[in-house]
Amino acid sequence: MYPAPAPAPVQLFSQRPARFRLFAIFSLLIAMGIGMALTGCAGLPENVDRPVSRALTDPSGTALASMVQEQKAAAKARHPSGFVLLSGAQAAYSSRLALVESAQKTLDLQYYAIHADVSTQRLLQSVVAAAERGVRVRVLLDDLHSTGRDAQVMRLAFVPNVEMRMFNPLTGARNSQLGRIFSLVGDFSRVQQRMHNKLFIADNALGIAGGRNLGNAYFGNDDAGNFVDLDVLAAGPVVQELSQTFDAYWNNPRAYPVQSLISRHQLLEMQASMRKTAQGDGDSSDTPAEGAAPAAPTEGERKTTPEQQARIWNQEPMDLKAAPWTWAPAAVLVDHPAKIAAEGGEQPTPAPRAALPTPKNTPELGATDPQQDTVVDGLLQLMGQAKKDLLIVSPYFVPGPDMKQAFAAARARGVRVRVLTNSLASNDAPIAHAGYARHRPELLATGLELYEMRSELSGLRSVFQGTGSSGVTGSSGDSKAMLHSKLLILDGRLLVIGSMNLDLRSQLQNTEIALLIRSRSLSARATEQIEAALEDAAWRVEQDSEGRLVWRAPKDSGLKDATAEPDTSAPLRWLVRILGWFAPDHLL
Repeated sequence: MYPAPAPAPVQLFSQRPARFRLFAIFSLLIAMGIGMALTGCAGLPENVDRPVSRALTDPSGTALASMVQEQKAAAKARHPSGFVLLSGAQAAYSSRLALVESAQKTLDLQYYAIHADVSTQRLLQSVVAAAERGVRVRVLLDDLHSTGRDAQVMRLAFVPNVEMRMFNPLTGARNSQLGRIFSLVGDFSRVQQRMHNKLFIADNALGIAGGRNLGNAYFGNDDAGNFVDLDVLAAGPVVQELSQTFDAYWNNPRAYPVQSLISRHQLLEMQASMRKTAQGDGDSSDTPAEGAAPAAPTEGERKTTPEQQARIWNQEPMDLKAAPWTWAPAAVLVDHPAKIAAEGGEQPTPAPRAALPTPKNTPELGATDPQQDTVVDGLLQLMGQAKKDLLIVSPYFVPGPDMKQAFAAARARGVRVRVLTNSLASNDAPIAHAGYARHRPELLATGLELYEMRSELSGLRSVFQGTGSSGVTGSSGDSKAMLHSKLLILDGRLLVIGSMNLDLRSQLQNTEIALLIRSRSLSARATEQIEAALEDAAWRVEQDSEGRLVWRAPKDSGLKDATAEPDTSAPLRWLVRILGWFAPDHLL
């Protein structure tokens, strides 16, 4: 059996989003004075064989599909698709484990990042076990984070019955993040564009969508900082729509089979080299053989703590039959893969939109233009239909002209607009906060209510408390909290959960996906939890009579109001301000 990669040291830099890493690369290259003339990097492989494959045509014969039909019949549901909000790390992890262990025919995973750590080890071992029992597994991964230890995730491609492709792959060395930088100078525009979609689909019958990647920090299991996130488990016909989007990306020319980019032997050599570097031993005599399994972590590596073991290894799959299903009309919004340019930056001719599901223009869901340019553009159209209330959670909030116009128009109609985003203290990408901060006065002037999440996880009355599974909550109480959930609730009746942020990167560069669910009960549940977080765990940003920003402390927190970015040092505030002068919004 192929084991998943061995537990790795915590690498917060590898878990930072594209906006932080790409700006870091850009700044470093400028500082080093590297010109475009020094870009002799190798191109991507040509004439790559990409066998076309598609989602399971008829899931009706599978156990998961039968379970969905039983749940629907028991609920006497009027709508064919069902949903469960996955609030908290425990529910997020156990639901994915349940899908893997219940799958009989197919598993399709699409992610922006999969980190090689203890959280994914348990999950990927189950994926390998599914492949061994005959399940066809397809894994589609964006290529930005596949360096260093995280590159070992690519070994899945060499497991029988598993196919793995890298979307919009990068050239250059994979043995370290720094080593790859110098090959990216001449292709900076293409490197900026990433596949940000996240899907986890079993037997084309059940699927998970949202903003969560796979790794310790996304499952409450990192000792330094954990992302506060939200997913939704979907069942029924809407899952087939999600699978159509997966197929469109999987069969796209930008998706390269791992075998065309790197060999398994090279991955094993990389692993041996990293292990020896950690040991301070330059001897390469024990490079693992082609079929060797990853060795146990060395003394120089960070071992799994007993607390992490308790949080992950004791988790059990979610009882899907006992989950609180809500049946409602739904639709999928998705960016076309052609939003990402081909090698060299040339934008290809888009494939016909018929290859992807189009939004349903019904009174229940709200009208959206099937030819809308991007997911974010579609959401801006929906905002134009709001009559009473818009509640938005966006961890990276850098509004462009279209977004600011949509907010101003909503306020002019008397719509209450509330936005929860990261504070500087909770933001894992401080440079993105610089872009957001310069828009705060203008947004507040329109009457928009602005909240910034505190970074303390202990005692946080979270939006993401456990749902649908039992056991521990699965989060480290002393770690930093970083908002990562992306959702929108319109007039208490339409809930949108997906991978998109309300920023120019999501609008113009990254590809995104979102689920639109027309349900007052789900919207009310999410609204109640978010409002609790606004009251107890977030600073409310206001302007005083002289136009100065004031951060109002959360209710009953015992904290004082602040007149500067709370819980941050003066050097950090100055650094972010200075970097903000040189960072255009579309790169953040």
